[in-house]
Amino acid sequence: MTRQVLVTGATGYIGGRLVPRLLADGFAVRVLARSPQKLTDVPWASEVEIVPGDLHDLDSVREAMRGVDVAYYLVHSMRASGDFEEDESGAARTVAAAASEAGVSKIVYLGALHPDGVELSRHLRSRVAVGRILLESGVPTVVFQAGVVIGSGSASFEMIRHLTEVLPYMPAPKWVRNRIQPIAIRDVLHYLRAAADLPPEVNRAFDIGGPDILRYGQMMNGFAVEAGLRQRPIASLPVFTPWLASQWVNLVTPIPRSLAVPIIESLQFDCIVREHDIDGVIPPPEGGLTGYRTAVRLALTKMRDRTVETSWRNSSVDGAPSDPLPSDPDWAGHTVYTDVRERSSAASPQSLWRVIEGIGGERGWYSFPLAWALRGWADKLVGGVGLTRGRLDPDHLQTGDAVDWWRVEHLERGKRLRLRAEMRVPGLAWLELSVTPAEGSGAIYRQRAIFFPQGLPGRLYWLAVLPFHGIIFSGMVDRIVLDAERAEQEEAERAEHGAG
Repeated sequence: MTRQVLVTGATGYIGGRLVPRLLADGFAVRVLARSPQKLTDVPWASEVEIVPGDLHDLDSVREAMRGVDVAYYLVHSMRASGDFEEDESGAARTVAAAASEAGVSKIVYLGALHPDGVELSRHLRSRVAVGRILLESGVPTVVFQAGVVIGSGSASFEMIRHLTEVLPYMPAPKWVRNRIQPIAIRDVLHYLRAAADLPPEVNRAFDIGGPDILRYGQMMNGFAVEAGLRQRPIASLPVFTPWLASQWVNLVTPIPRSLAVPIIESLQFDCIVREHDIDGVIPPPEGGLTGYRTAVRLALTKMRDRTVETSWRNSSVDGAPSDPLPSDPDWAGHTVYTDVRERSSAASPQSLWRVIEGIGGERGWYSFPLAWALRGWADKLVGGVGLTRGRLDPDHLQTGDAVDWWRVEHLERGKRLRLRAEMRVPGLAWLELSVTPAEGSGAIYRQRAIFFPQGLPGRLYWLAVLPFHGIIFSGMVDRIVLDAERAEQEEAERAEHGAG
């Protein structure tokens, strides 16, 4: 018989990655979502039952709990103000009451590692309180107390990512010297999934963490190494209060202050595993727990592999736990700058494509030749390839061909050409040119420049060239469309003249 599972927090980072693993293992999954529209584009939306509701509404929680065997509680408020502690405790009491009433056999909750014998931050204190309420519900409950979760989309990991990428030097609070035991997202999901099969006599909290105990500063420099950045000098400054540090994080990263405050408040203590009892209940994953640097590498690899495809169009993705999801927040993932332009053309898709495939070399780049030439000379001066390579064939391209300082990375003949920049820039750059048939007749030309900045120099570089984009890229769009239309017209005139 198929077991019914309820997941709360499916629009969040952990829940959105747990659901497909439960589905793959044959569970019938129901999700309770206050904003079901956030799940529209996730790849598993059609495979689950989505129940609109709020954790403070007992009736909607009762409806969601109907027939449920295991309930996952993966919700945590990350507000910087307001009486969120009472709100969270109230929601936990509602879930506990509805689960008990419905005869749920197990509740699984993800809390946070915390030290004993100190005054906890409000957010850590709230997580401890929620775990206690669920453990006392009368329903067998497993509470996992996890360290910083490492994976693209995790708020704590994204803060590490953006701080390290942006700042060549780190003025930091004294908590950068605190010890932390991070855990990879894939290992968190391993424990959450396995908890569904634990016997009913297991009713307790377990500490979980990865194999590495690091200082927060070491985590930032470990990220730098994996991201191909220089390690950052870090100065611990006692004047940085939690409030001031959160303002600083909000200023130099896209992390909202409402998230930065609770994260930083929770970093005031050492957060490491105090007991390893989980090993006697749930064995570690096959191959062992994932080390910090490996977890960072996986997150960065997934983002680099997929961001070119997903960051500028809303497409569904699935796969490894490190993969991005459409429900992830805007500030999650690698920083990406884009320049996107689109134009309708009277020319046919075939005529437009001939111009696209013939770009570069002797034909040039259809806009502001002097600017392209100057950029090519500048690239040569710093040891780059410049614009002198040209192209092998003036009319046709193959994947891997050089086109001046670009390389053909992806080619769908007649549809899309993606070029990867091989010039010397502080980051990674692409130029994508595509054509689609328009309704009735004609075609739509679309052009996208994409840049992944590397550190602060990459961001400054983008800002420096931004004024020229309005001239260069808009000119490219106009000239490419015009050339296609002119070539088609000339072809039609020749055909008419020949017929005459």
